Amino acid sequence: MTAVREAIVLDPYDYGFQDDPYPTYAWLREHEPLHHNPELDLWALTRHADVAEALRTEGIYSNSHGVAIERSAWGPDAHKVMSILGMDPPRQNRLRALVSRGFTPRRVHDLLPRIQDLTDRYLAECLEAGSFDWIADFAGKLPMDVISEMMGVPEEDRAEVRRQADLVVHREDGVYDVPPAGAEASLWLVGYYLDMVAQRRRRPTDDLTSALIAARLNDGHGDGERLTDDDVIAFLFLMVVAGNETTTKLLGHAAYHLTRHPDQHDLVFGRGGDGDRVALWVEETLRFDTSSQLLARYLLRDVELHGRVAPQGSKLLLCLGSANRDASVFARPDEFDITRSADELAPILSFGGGRHYCLGANLARLEARVALTALVERARSIEVDHAACRRVHSVNVRGFAAVPMTVVRR
Repeated sequence: MTAVREAIVLDPYDYGFQDDPYPTYAWLREHEPLHHNPELDLWALTRHADVAEALRTEGIYSNSHGVAIERSAWGPDAHKVMSILGMDPPRQNRLRALVSRGFTPRRVHDLLPRIQDLTDRYLAECLEAGSFDWIADFAGKLPMDVISEMMGVPEEDRAEVRRQADLVVHREDGVYDVPPAGAEASLWLVGYYLDMVAQRRRRPTDDLTSALIAARLNDGHGDGERLTDDDVIAFLFLMVVAGNETTTKLLGHAAYHLTRHPDQHDLVFGRGGDGDRVALWVEETLRFDTSSQLLARYLLRDVELHGRVAPQGSKLLLCLGSANRDASVFARPDEFDITRSADELAPILSFGGGRHYCLGANLARLEARVALTALVERARSIEVDHAACRRVHSVNVRGFAAVPMTVVRR
């Protein structure tokens, strides 16, 4: 007698899926790699090859409606809060080129001493306490302070900016839109950056906001296109939500998963600490449980794959979290293993790809490596209360709101 296979439906709003999406991904990769949720009229790609191809294919998988599927976030006005993530070429190319002028590798590298100073400050407070919340006391503070340093947000405002950014990504169970608190937080952040941009236009300073205002593309006639106030505000909004939240979640996942594997914990923290393993620890965390799980695309043409057709005009999800667990690319994909080689980890899609590859990827990796290297150098061991960890509920972003931790100092 043949067993009847029960079909699985991907519902990104479901708290059960958000708590552990990986069994759903695994089933879909095997049985329905181009998936359709008829109730939501939502399509999804889950295999690495398909997601990677979609990320680099022009003219089919459009960003014109944004990357978030909620009703109030999805549509032709998505660029107003998602900046370049809500655009297609040629406008996306022009604005990305302008934004890149204020987000250069040199500007990121120049942040290294400040990242180290902030890491030393917050980590010293945590080590002194012995037991603390890794998110509230460290991982939530460091990325927000780094982003705020870049933007020029005063230190006294940063806690409130972070609180509002947290509200933007939180989602209520069973609610298919941005909750009122998230909408209000979005308006608060836009208003805050509107005031900040106006101040920088009156009195420029040496920060990212001023650099974005001053940036221009050379048109060959001594002048060139510049960013409007709306363009600058949208990019700052994107930075504080995407740049801050995803790095916080990366640091949370790094501590959570390493401490669930005592043998790998000892590889990093044993014998005086092995800072050389930190980079692979970061990359394996990005692969195993990436912060950015899902990116939406609007289909400009029919997509025919695996015997199915997603029609033009559809809303489709690129499942980055699933692609990073694809057994055709990664050996033992459901095992957390920091001894993987850099070559094996190279194909991860945690920062997207193609024209929308994350501008902040180098900064996120730099922050994580500095923070975790300092932790390894100063702690003999770390212990996480896994049962007490509390996850954030979000459609696109996966991570923890609380990670109770205890450290033993060296």
